[in-house]
Formats: sequence, C-alpha cells, structure tokens
Amino acid sequence: MSEARSRPRRSSRRGDTRKALINGAFTLLDGQKSFDGLSQRELTRYVGIVPTAFYRHFASMDELGQALVDEAFRALRQILEDVRTDVRGSKRPVSTLVRSLLQHVRAHRSAFRFIAAERFGGAGGIRGAIRREMRLVQAELAVELARFPYLKDWSSTDLHMIAALMVNAMVAIVEEVLDRSAADKAAEAELMALAEKHLRLIVLGIPHWRSQA
Repeated sequence: MSEARSRPRRSSRRGDTRKALINGAFTLLDGQKSFDGLSQRELTRYVGIVPTAFYRHFASMDELGQALVDEAFRALRQILEDVRTDVRGSKRPVSTLVRSLLQHVRAHRSAFRFIAAERFGGAGGIRGAIRREMRLVQAELAVELARFPYLKDWSSTDLHMIAALMVNAMVAIVEEVLDRSAADKAAEAELMALAEKHLRLIVLGIPHWRSQA
C-alpha cells in the first residue's frame, strides 16, 4: 500500500475521528470509484474503527456525502481567497491566477477529484449539493466583481453571467490539472498557457460587453 493510502492512526477524539472519516473517504475515492461505490464497512475498516462507530458521527452515508461536499467547497473558497490575495497588485494577474490555482489544486487534489467525479456522474443528492455550492460560489464572485469601478453599471444578471463564465473556466482548469501528472512539466506548461488564453479572452471581452436587456 502506498504512503498516500496508508491507514491513518486511530483517533480517540470524536472530532478527530469525524475528520478521519472525511479524509479517509476522500483518499479511498481519489480516482478509484464513485461515492455510491464506497461502503461504510470499507471506510471504517480503513480508518480503524468498528462499523457501528460510524453512526456516532454521521446518521447515514448520505450525510457523509454532504459533509464531503461541504469540506471540498470549504477548500475551494479558501483557494479562491488565496488566489485573490496572490492576484492583487500583480502585474500579470491572469498568469498569477493560473499559477496560484494550479499550486492550490495540487495541494487539495483528493477534494477536487471528488467534485470533478461527482458533479455529473454521482448520486443525485451529491450532484444537487454540488450544483448549489457552485451557484453560491458564482454569486459570491459576482458580488466581488460588482466592487470594480468599471463594472458598477452592470446589471446583476450580467455580473452573474461573467462570474459563471469565470468559475466554469477555473473548474475546467482544475479538471485538466487533475488529469495530468505533476511530473510532466511540458504538459503542465502547455496547460497553463492554454488556461491563460481562456481566462484572458473572458477578461478582454468584459470592457466591450453591452447588455441587451
């Protein structure tokens, strides 16, 4: 068994055990199976607790699935905040954004593999939760965009539209990163160049947009 999938130490603390179940689920799901294919018995065996102890932390596997969505999007929101911090004051904001996004995704690979795998092909409840979280992220970005002076006259509809374009572009970048090996530097450079073009196209189009509403 590889080091990345080695069994975690058994925790004696309730909060630590709950966290171990979430992290263990991410690890077991990482590129191997869908959430529907993960059994409670397999997860508890991996974490090192008896199967009945699972119910001290989650009422059902569905509740665990929701916790995985919450944890993955908590990581996404932190990444977006970190990316915004990295981009502020940068002379090449699009390049900085792509580079920062790539580094953060590498550090949270399992969580983002979960989102990528489940947002279209997963269980209905998880798909719905991911869609809701995606809409919230887009809405939060739209609020952020409204603070820019040159977007102050944009309608709420148009702000949400550009936010959706940017989030979808970033999600596409994330999925490409997950599909490529970090060791393949040539492929990584090619991916970053293509991602920059996609985001720059969106950014360059903003000043020329005129709403038809």
